[in-house]
Amino acid sequence: MLASIPQAIPSTWQEALRFLSSPFTWILDSQKFLLGFAVTGNTGWEILLKALFILLPTALLVAALWCTVLSAYTLPFRSGRGGFLIAMVMSWWDALRMMVFYWAGLVRFVVVVLSWLWGLLKLGGSLFIRFIKFIFTRPFALLDWATKQYFQPGVPWLAFIFILFWSALEATIFTFTLRPTVSELFADIIGGEVSGLVVSLILWPFLFLIISGSFAAIQVLGEAIKSRQTSRIVGMVIAEAAVMFFEVVFLYRELIDAITPWISSQTGVQLGFFWTLALASFGWAGVRAMTWFLFGRFGTPALLGILARQNIAGAQGASAVAPIEPDFWKGPIDALKREATWFKQEAREVFGLISLPVLQLLAAGGNFAIVVIRGHPIFTLPFRNLDAVEAATPQMTPSGKHVLPGGAP
Repeated sequence: MLASIPQAIPSTWQEALRFLSSPFTWILDSQKFLLGFAVTGNTGWEILLKALFILLPTALLVAALWCTVLSAYTLPFRSGRGGFLIAMVMSWWDALRMMVFYWAGLVRFVVVVLSWLWGLLKLGGSLFIRFIKFIFTRPFALLDWATKQYFQPGVPWLAFIFILFWSALEATIFTFTLRPTVSELFADIIGGEVSGLVVSLILWPFLFLIISGSFAAIQVLGEAIKSRQTSRIVGMVIAEAAVMFFEVVFLYRELIDAITPWISSQTGVQLGFFWTLALASFGWAGVRAMTWFLFGRFGTPALLGILARQNIAGAQGASAVAPIEPDFWKGPIDALKREATWFKQEAREVFGLISLPVLQLLAAGGNFAIVVIRGHPIFTLPFRNLDAVEAATPQMTPSGKHVLPGGAP
């Protein structure tokens, strides 16, 4: 378009017009080359990197060239030419500085992001290690708490452990004894075979509770006899007889049936229903008597006291035990609440790291335009933070004047 303008004027003015418009022609060619280089590339990554690192500084350079050339045409008509030239030179100095600060700001932002990621990785690793520590130490902490709460001086904790061990042992023995019968029962009910492991997983806890309850029934019967309350004694004798009948018929009878072939092969005697129940009853009475007098009479009160959350008779008063605090989650949550303000400040700082380099380039370009119009820049660069950007942004008054937030015109 500039090349066609001289053709429309007299030939005597064409050379002068070409001379005057030659800077604009040079700027247009330079602008095409610079911006074309900044937005083109062989790969998408190259275009992205150029757009990130080169496009904005190149746009500022093109704007500075346009404003400088335009100001040269206004120089003969200005009164304070010395101050104007100084302002233009300082604008170039600010523009070059803001380009360097832009690249430095990008590097700083990358470093800060990497440091944040490293901090998050360390935080995640710390929480993971803390979680693993919590998993492995919490059972011991609970055991220590239970020990301090229940196993105080005077509590027969060894007998308590023995009664749990014996109940588990009996449950294991009778699980293997009853598993064929129970498997057949389940097969008849559901119409298919059931895995032996599934039967054992169902049967073992059931037997463990029954055997532990047998010791508890003996303990309650003994307390009833000590209290000399006839009605209570009669009731507990009936209850204990029911417990004995259940265990003899369903547990110990199966054990006697398992050894009946050996008895028959050794003696030639075939045990009938009566003798099978008699041997099972004697077996139950013998086992319960031996275990009761050895550890059952000491461990059963401890077991009942723990289940009822009561101190055991004969134990000393429990010292005050601090409750187990959920430090695993309460500590981080409290820290998060305390640091809410810090998170807001960090978010503002990150936003400043992203926006300040761009705003400084825009302000440097705006200074060139303001220098051409008013003869002096309006922004003092560089900006230290976002507050400095807000303080340096002029505002329009009702009279049409631009003033800074501080009140300076």
